[in-house]
Amino acid sequence: MAVTTEANIAKVRWTASDLELFPDDNTRYEIIDGELLVARAPHWHHQTAIDNLCFALKSWNRQTGLGVIATTPGIVFADSDNVIPDLVWLRQGRLRDILDAQGHLTAAPDLVVEVLSEGAGQERRDRELKLKLYSIQGVLEYWIVDWRKRSIQVYRRENAALVLVATLFENDSITSLLLPDFTCNLTEIFE
Repeated sequence: MAVTTEANIAKVRWTASDLELFPDDNTRYEIIDGELLVARAPHWHHQTAIDNLCFALKSWNRQTGLGVIATTPGIVFADSDNVIPDLVWLRQGRLRDILDAQGHLTAAPDLVVEVLSEGAGQERRDRELKLKLYSIQGVLEYWIVDWRKRSIQVYRRENAALVLVATLFENDSITSLLLPDFTCNLTEIFE
């Protein structure tokens, strides 16, 4: 009789083609390093925070014309790395070079924003798995928004990796080297 152990069980690796088999039911399916990650519909305050931040960024972007913004875009870095960040910003002119025929990004946006969802697994996804993936793929800046703590962690590319450069709280304002003259008070994001 054969004994089954972890050593002789092959790890299932999910791919982009596997995602096509899932129902289109508003569930967020992502793959990082071949691992399937499933998220349920976000909390009301999660959506409010991303909507408010998107409004601030779009207002600034309309005035400057420096780039393009999208919420919940699909990013297909590789067959085993497919994610759906809450918000991205790309410098003007980059979109046409990294958008595939299906409307997915195929390379790193300049700025990626994720709002933490409830649950330890969801938080680990944004704070560890996506941070590592975005760092490897060349994202220039990564913001992790925590609507419960009313804070934003800002990671910036330094020496080929994303490193934490600031943790901002409700009375602080967020700025970015990528976004000249952009400033937004965190109270506006969390109202």
